[in-house]
Amino acid sequence: MMDETSTHFYVPISQEQREICLGPEGSAWHVARVVDMIKSRWKLPILFRLYADPSIRTLQLKRDLPGISQKMLTAQLREMTSDGLIERIDFDEKPLRVEYQLSEMGRQLLPVLIAARRFSTSHPPEAGDLSEAV
Repeated sequence: MMDETSTHFYVPISQEQREICLGPEGSAWHVARVVDMIKSRWKLPILFRLYADPSIRTLQLKRDLPGISQKMLTAQLREMTSDGLIERIDFDEKPLRVEYQLSEMGRQLLPVLIAARRFSTSHPPEAGDLSEAV
């Protein structure tokens, strides 16, 4: 049995099929939404760091991501929290103690990212392409 999206791997012919695939709630929109959630220099490294460690403090994330500023890290964590990929746990202690962990949605994204990696490794970049991705 085919899943719902498998019918959208081809270019739709009829106007109704185009609307289902390319419309405001179509397959293309949903994929673009996921890409937008992880699109930035730092979001994927943050996600993979959280896959490796189930709960981590902001300072440790900053140490593990050389080159990220505190301002950028805070902004990225807020966006990912807002998108539902990670959860912020405030222990309500003095001094302030906050940790981040993957949400259920963030954990469900891992197989998608592994599939993207598998796709990338089976289609090696042309010379010079890899530097553009980083």
